[in-house]
Amino acid sequence: MPDRSGLLIGEMPVMWLRDNCPCGLCRDPRSGQKLFQINSLPAGLRVESVVEGIGGGQRSVEVVWGPDGHRSAYAVEWLEANRPGGGDGGDRRSEHGKELWRAADLAGRLPEARWEAYAGDPGVRARMLEAVLRVGFMLLRGVPERAGQVLAVAETFGHVRETNYGKLFDVRVEPDPNNLAFTSARITPHTDNPYRDPVPTLQLLHCLVNDAEGGESGLVDGFAAAAELRKEDPAAFDVLTRTPVPFVFRDAGTELRADRPLIDTDPLGRVREVRFNNRSIGTLRLPAAELEAFYAAYRAFAELLLRPELQLDLRLAPGDCLLFDNTRLLHARTAFAQDGARHLQGCYADLDGLASSLAVLRRADSLEPLAELFAGAGAAEYLGESVTMAEHMLQAGARAEAAGAPPHLVAAALLHDVGHFEGADGGVSGQDLMAGTDNRHSHTGADLLGRWFGPRVTEPVRLHVAAKRYLCAVEPGYHDRLSEASRYTLRVQGGAMTGAQAAEFAALPGAADAVAVRRWDEEAKEPAAVTPPFEHFLPLLAALLRG
Repeated sequence: MPDRSGLLIGEMPVMWLRDNCPCGLCRDPRSGQKLFQINSLPAGLRVESVVEGIGGGQRSVEVVWGPDGHRSAYAVEWLEANRPGGGDGGDRRSEHGKELWRAADLAGRLPEARWEAYAGDPGVRARMLEAVLRVGFMLLRGVPERAGQVLAVAETFGHVRETNYGKLFDVRVEPDPNNLAFTSARITPHTDNPYRDPVPTLQLLHCLVNDAEGGESGLVDGFAAAAELRKEDPAAFDVLTRTPVPFVFRDAGTELRADRPLIDTDPLGRVREVRFNNRSIGTLRLPAAELEAFYAAYRAFAELLLRPELQLDLRLAPGDCLLFDNTRLLHARTAFAQDGARHLQGCYADLDGLASSLAVLRRADSLEPLAELFAGAGAAEYLGESVTMAEHMLQAGARAEAAGAPPHLVAAALLHDVGHFEGADGGVSGQDLMAGTDNRHSHTGADLLGRWFGPRVTEPVRLHVAAKRYLCAVEPGYHDRLSEASRYTLRVQGGAMTGAQAAEFAALPGAADAVAVRRWDEEAKEPAAVTPPFEHFLPLLAALLRG
């Protein structure tokens, strides 16, 4: 028995390992649901023996358990991908693992697609749904301009949430509006339906007509704004996370109320939800001192949300359909002239349905497009180095694997430069970088990889360029060890970080992983190095798809 199998098993708490037994006695083979209760496992559970073998074409490890003699077979790749401590330890809805942004961060890389491509290509659809989970929105162009089409868009990933506004609502000037949204007035950044519990987590807006002067739309990343408030005014942030706010809506046929904080956090203190709508806040009944503290914090957050650099401005054209996370993004609208026509149709849906559809798409997806990139475009030269792009990335993956890195880091090292490939999901050729234009390949590559993998793989890729700038700022001699081509691209990409930038980078959740990938990146430029082919890494990548 190879030592590695025993070491893997030895790292794992016995109750956790047995609870994850995949055998037909422990799990229903159709649903995968467990057939036992945790308290039905024997007391004194222990590993009696471990034997490595091959099962279903995969390396596997069989564990014989004491005291009951039960046998469990685990795929080695599954054990590697799920080793204790390898997860993010939190709620996928929280700020952790998201890409927080200001408007300038999305310049040239809006998460957008043509309707025909989104509807007809599962890969495009997966990329767009992943963007909603990562940056909070997607924009579909060329959606048929017919009434009710927004419902068809929602049904591509989930189910429409019916509210007191119906399944479908019209956003236009109404003669007797029950909501300011149905007027031509300016609407400042807000989230919808904060008075509802649970709040609709997704909103869709489909533009049918927009001939009016004004009426531009805006989006603000509420998670990024909350993070900024936490940094600038921790006391205000704390007040807004622990003060229940009465959100209220009333009309002739409806009375709704939900008491929730403006900023909601998970048990680890990470921002999970923003509810912000000045039109819907009722009367707080708190002691005077608490009211003073709340209103000071509320005002500070409101002013922060209006900073121009935070708002992404969009003018929706007929056929545009904007879909966004209503628990994270605030949306806004400028006033518009009533003598011009402006008509949007909207509906609500939910993030769990979208996440489910994305998971199913990923499960059915093939890694063949990545294999084709390595075999085709990867044969091109690598930015003035003496290796091809594919050789460079295969070397980086092999070095990560030889270092005993966890699977998600091996995958990140292997795939870190896919954003350089000509035609990679519409990305810019790496040659533009050598011509003096920053192609933001780290972001392009991470966006592409989101089709298959979660943040543990994509975020070290997204941050690996920033990691080079960071290391040049904090590690004496690092810059001098860079190749000539890498020093050139460093200048194009912004040069070494300032002290403040380096401190901000180091505080990011994925910074350590990005630095590790960066080091393997710099080492992976040996023209005579022998590396395994891309196919060698397929079992590891497939296990991460399932994770």
